[in-house]
Amino acid sequence: MLWRRKLCKSVSVNIGSVGPATSSLAVLEQEMYTEAEAARLLTVSQSTLHYWLEGGTRLGKTYPPIIREKSRGGHPAVTWAEFVECGWLKQYRREKRVPMRELRDFITKLREDYGVPYPLVHERPFANQGQLVTVSRAQEEVGLDPEFCLVAEISGQYVLTGPSSSFLAHVTWEGGVAAEWRPHDDNRSRVRIRPDVRFGRPSVGGISTEALWEQVDAGATVAEVAEDFGITVADVRWAVSYENGARAA
Repeated sequence: MLWRRKLCKSVSVNIGSVGPATSSLAVLEQEMYTEAEAARLLTVSQSTLHYWLEGGTRLGKTYPPIIREKSRGGHPAVTWAEFVECGWLKQYRREKRVPMRELRDFITKLREDYGVPYPLVHERPFANQGQLVTVSRAQEEVGLDPEFCLVAEISGQYVLTGPSSSFLAHVTWEGGVAAEWRPHDDNRSRVRIRPDVRFGRPSVGGISTEALWEQVDAGATVAEVAEDFGITVADVRWAVSYENGARAA
């Protein structure tokens, strides 16, 4: 067990974190990932992610970005705000095959209404009935098909649709902005991605899931790894489950 304790100490020091959590809006603009890293964490192809971020030419027609206000050229770093909005887009596209043009128009309308470049990483659009009305009006103004709406009116009340609820279930808000993302679909999972922990890589109990997986893969038992890192057996199991799924994707 001594060799594992030495390795655990080394892993803890080398991976590190970028500091205490902050609710500042500056965290949204923090550059976190390369396109390849963001695509891997979101389990989408890099070409798809690049199109969402930068736009592109298809069948001889050039399309503007969906997530960014305008193309930044090449393969620039992906910010935390862009990463979270791409997570929303992935969730939405998986459940509803909404046309990209309609989504692009809708996001552009929300940018105008809220005066922020990345409206879907702010809690405000989902905060209360009044804000849901604003989102609903944006949907109507851009002609978003009812099947693809984020908000629906039922018996005079505005409620979130399935894709919207799925997205929000993955997000933890702090100071009104997205501060944490759960990459696992299972809402019981303890794996989290935070911009201020492990440089935005998946972690559980503050420990990199990759580091925990490597220990188990090397032959240590889940109980031994949990003891060495000072976390629970459940934490280690969730980390291993996440990493196995990511590698199989």
